Amino acid sequence: MKAKGKKLVSLFLVISLVLLSANLYAKERRGAKLLITKKDGQQVQGELITVKPNSLLLLDAEGKDVSIDIADIKVIRIKKRSKVLQGLGIGLLIGAGFSALMGLTSETDPMGYPATEGEGLQFIWWGAVFGPIGLLIGGIFGAAAGIDKTIQIEGRHPSSIEFILKKLRKKARIRDYK
Repeated sequence: MKAKGKKLVSLFLVISLVLLSANLYAKERRGAKLLITKKDGQQVQGELITVKPNSLLLLDAEGKDVSIDIADIKVIRIKKRSKVLQGLGIGLLIGAGFSALMGLTSETDPMGYPATEGEGLQFIWWGAVFGPIGLLIGGIFGAAAGIDKTIQIEGRHPSSIEFILKKLRKKARIRDYK
């Protein structure tokens, strides 16, 4: 039983290192993708480069810098990438890990029958139960994490707009523009 526990801990550490080291492969910091609707109805889409005191600087699809005055903005929509697949993967790993833990510690399979020592069938049974549950829950959380965020600017108090700009700075490619 001790050897199985050590293998489970080792497997958990390896999976954690792989999942958490994704930032090591990042080449360059990217700004958030924004879709800005101006008060005149015009829409501008691009990557947020920096937040200036009175404007936002975007890099549009053609590679041109576009500066938009805060006073001209009606709505800012932060476009997020879908995280469904990432959520599915993490949910499946959590479900599989929980299944392995249950298979190691349980003396019965999920149907209530005694587990036969050495057969390892309890892993399969527990995996069949918790794998799909983890997959479903992870997919739901991944879908929720990928929903675009819409921020109404027009009609807000200046202090509220300043607070929004402060949060947007964290999503810019260049955070501390002077």
